[in-house]
Amino acid sequence: MKKWIKRLTLFGLLGLLTVLLMNFRVQQKTKGKTFDTVEEVPVKKVGLLLGTGKHLGSGYVNLFYKYRIDAAIKLYKAGKVKYILISGDNSRQNYDEPTLMKEDLMAAGIPESAIYLDFAGFRTLDSIIRCMKVFNENDILIISQKFHNERAIFLAESNNMKAVGYNAQDAKGKYGLKTHLREYLARVKMYLDIWVGKEPKFLGEEIKIG
Repeated sequence: MKKWIKRLTLFGLLGLLTVLLMNFRVQQKTKGKTFDTVEEVPVKKVGLLLGTGKHLGSGYVNLFYKYRIDAAIKLYKAGKVKYILISGDNSRQNYDEPTLMKEDLMAAGIPESAIYLDFAGFRTLDSIIRCMKVFNENDILIISQKFHNERAIFLAESNNMKAVGYNAQDAKGKYGLKTHLREYLARVKMYLDIWVGKEPKFLGEEIKIG
């Protein structure tokens, strides 16, 4: 029994070390490629706004959603992006991330002609690869929270794309704890997807932005 406990403990420690090393590598590879202020951000044709649900299970507005919308509005009004490509999940009835985001951007004064929608951004991987293969854009500004931007940029560069990120305000404390912990596992999954050459669930005909 002691022998098995030692083995399980060793495997557990090795697994934890692997997760931490993967996380560290993502941070190092994307260092200097995300920006906290609008002034620092280079001008890009397209800002890729990564989707998330507007409301939590409790009915309250999701702060990750709110802050991403605020970030996209700031970037557009500052002239940092000409178009905003919203990529999110629309895989089931009555759940449509891109359309809700579009409505909120338009309510803030962003013209409909500057907004494009990707309804098949089921995962970050789908959003990134579809941006290149469907929307024919491979030099982009990603808009999300920093932890998400790092993973998205890593994915983009692994697919021979150029990408930087604008860091939307993060949700701190207990509110964002679950999301931040889940990010560690998401990065492990990302590595596996890269190694096996995972493709998006859907591709489709090319859509030209602008």
